[in-house]
This record gives sequence, C-alpha cells and structure tokens, in this order.
Amino acid sequence: MDFWTSLLYFVIGLIVGGVASFFITRHYIQKQIKENPPINEKMIRAMFLQMGRKPSEAQIRAIMKSMGQ
Repeated sequence: MDFWTSLLYFVIGLIVGGVASFFITRHYIQKQIKENPPINEKMIRAMFLQMGRKPSEAQIRAIMKSMGQ
C-alpha cells in the first residue's frame, strides 16, 4: 500500500501544482498586458509623425495586418 499511497500523493501534487501555476501565470500575463498594452493604430500614427511622415490609412492597415492583429 505504501507505493500506491506515494503515487496518489504524487499525482495529486502534480494536479494542484498545475492548477496553481495556471492561475499564477494567467494573473502575471494579465498584469503585463495592462501595464504594456499591445500596439494599436494610434501608436502607429504617432510613430509615423515622429519620423516626419503622414501615414495613409492603407499604410496603417498594412502594418496592423503584418503584425497579425
């Protein structure tokens, strides 16, 4: 019975550890996204204006599409 008890504790530990790490990682990622939001169209416009260019809508859409958003 000692082997089966140890195996049961090991499996329970894996499950509890997996669930805990899921929630900790989820919290950390949500915190990072809140502090550092992904780039949006307004940021792209500002970047173009800082470079001294006036971007067209087609350029902005092309950049957004190339980034996969």
